[in-house]
Amino acid sequence: MAEDIRYNPVPETHAPYVAAADRYASTGYRRVGNSGLILPPISLGLWWNFGDNRPFDTQREVLRHAFDHGITHFDLANNYGPPYGSAEENFGRMLRGDFKAYRNEMIISSKAGWDMWPGPYGNLGSRKYIMASADESLARMGLEYVDIFYSHRPDPDTPIEETIGALDTLVRQGKALYVGISSYSPERTAEAARVAKEMGTPLVIHQPSYSMLNRWVEDGLLDTLKEHGMGSIAFTPLAQGLLTNKYLDNDAAVPAGGRTSLAGHLTEENLSKARNLNRVASERGQTLAQLAVAWLLRDGGATSVLMGASSTKQLDENLGALQNTSFSAEELDLIDRIVTGEAGIDHWRGAATS
Repeated sequence: MAEDIRYNPVPETHAPYVAAADRYASTGYRRVGNSGLILPPISLGLWWNFGDNRPFDTQREVLRHAFDHGITHFDLANNYGPPYGSAEENFGRMLRGDFKAYRNEMIISSKAGWDMWPGPYGNLGSRKYIMASADESLARMGLEYVDIFYSHRPDPDTPIEETIGALDTLVRQGKALYVGISSYSPERTAEAARVAKEMGTPLVIHQPSYSMLNRWVEDGLLDTLKEHGMGSIAFTPLAQGLLTNKYLDNDAAVPAGGRTSLAGHLTEENLSKARNLNRVASERGQTLAQLAVAWLLRDGGATSVLMGASSTKQLDENLGALQNTSFSAEELDLIDRIVTGEAGIDHWRGAATS
């Protein structure tokens, strides 16, 4: 029998959690489009660091630290892990153990659209897949509803009325309070928003990939969201680690099998851009990662920025970006000149243009 390398998911020795009394003292919150939904400027994504391959105690420490510092939004999807589903299961354990008393303060989201189980109804946007996936996500987290449920990517073969209709049904069944979409192009976003409005359940939020090196949303999507009263939450704001200090050293080794290196984006052109952006960050008294987050929050283009964190130290660095989100015209112009050209690091562009 193969050795089970998973960490013990339910440690029995941990102090009871009481949230910090001043957790709302320093974090400003932002309204999502024209809706009643309000998000913190930085939200916590559970894509990679909350599966069974990470110590459960570390996950709990990060989640507690986030909530204590005003992060009220926690973003998941059916296949987050690894393995698939484990992030929702672990998050559900933490909800029951630590956050049951705070559920009404939390915004919890999940999604369906990427692969989850075998067969023709295990991905994309059919009504059958979305409805079944939502039920399974709720069961894994031990919830009666999520605050936001997303169509995780457009389905080029399923009528958009069917996909959006499934989201509408989830709201009418009380399984989701709000609904949104992710990685839809400006044209598909406008079509989806029109269909949703006709059904009586408007789309309130879009989750696109967006960073200083990946600015496809500026080519029409942000205008479309404004037109339809939608907000946005940016994922991959650090360009899969390229906009951190990880690769700034000329002799820095590229980790074999790393998410960024696998995509082949650690080119000299992109590394040069990162080093030049780091000089801008240093002049502002920020790290490169803090600059990247602050830039996304500079003018409301992103309602919130979705960040992962493997430790409380990393989370604190991300939160440090909020100390300075103002930019001079000269700084913005310099950043634009540094990143001019095709950075080529949008991992989800294929889905967004479907």
